[in-house]
Amino acid sequence: MTFDLLGVGTNSVDVVLRISSEMPSLTATPKARIEERLTLVGGQTATVCCACSALGMRVAYAGAFGSDRNAGLVREALIRAAVDVSYSAECDAPNREAVILLDPAGRRTVFWQRSPALQLGEDRLAGAMTLASAVHVDDDDVVLAMEAARMARERGLAVTSDIEHLTSHTEALIAAVTHPIFDSALPARLSGESDPERALRKLRPLNPNVLCMTLGERGAAALDGDRFYAAEGFTVKVQDTTGAGDVFRAGYIYGLSKGWTTPDILRFANAAGALSCTRLGAIASVPTLMEVDSRLRTQDSRSSLHPEP
Repeated sequence: MTFDLLGVGTNSVDVVLRISSEMPSLTATPKARIEERLTLVGGQTATVCCACSALGMRVAYAGAFGSDRNAGLVREALIRAAVDVSYSAECDAPNREAVILLDPAGRRTVFWQRSPALQLGEDRLAGAMTLASAVHVDDDDVVLAMEAARMARERGLAVTSDIEHLTSHTEALIAAVTHPIFDSALPARLSGESDPERALRKLRPLNPNVLCMTLGERGAAALDGDRFYAAEGFTVKVQDTTGAGDVFRAGYIYGLSKGWTTPDILRFANAAGALSCTRLGAIASVPTLMEVDSRLRTQDSRSSLHPEP
């Protein structure tokens, strides 16, 4: 069986603590009451894989599971989402876990931990790569992401990405993939430019392909060649923003697989990401293709796309 997408990267169990007030400050208001405690599943690449599967793509996931109960929870969620996990590894270590504080407005603060023993063998990665049409990586394990990107590009495959951490390897990872997709804050930290267009233009020397960044409720932006596009976000009642960026990336990957233009990809991905914000959790929030199409049809006014002449 061949795959439309091979996702290489992290999975996670998320302990979500819904608190009763705005996000507490460690100095001004260091205490907050917990309204509800939930155990949900996600992780950057695992969520992308489930979301792509929900959009109708054939998907495989290559990552490292731990040996505890949490690992079983994520594995089962991926299998239920029709994602092939046979190229993953089970390691004698705790599974990756995150604790997420979620306030009534849907804002979140994430605390996470990942054992260095969670490693995916290169042989498993190589076996999956021969069956993939495209690859997605995250930067939770930069060494793994770089190796996956190298192997994919040797086969002429598109490599999308989730780049959100600023490390000594970040610029090398940007150069290694074919479609860098940045977290909203990272381009400014890398470039010193707070304006999205100026930031992406300053990062252009690192990669000649489309540079994309999420902008939260404001939507997303991309630099395609020398043309800058800004796509407005969709207005929704936010329950939880966990996983929204991952679902956006799944929408981007889906549009890329269809050969759509950058503006159409951004609009579709924004709709998918917005829908995920209306539900709790990461993998639990992924929308179907029918739901995204319906949201696009019922949008009051088409997202405003502003190509630079």
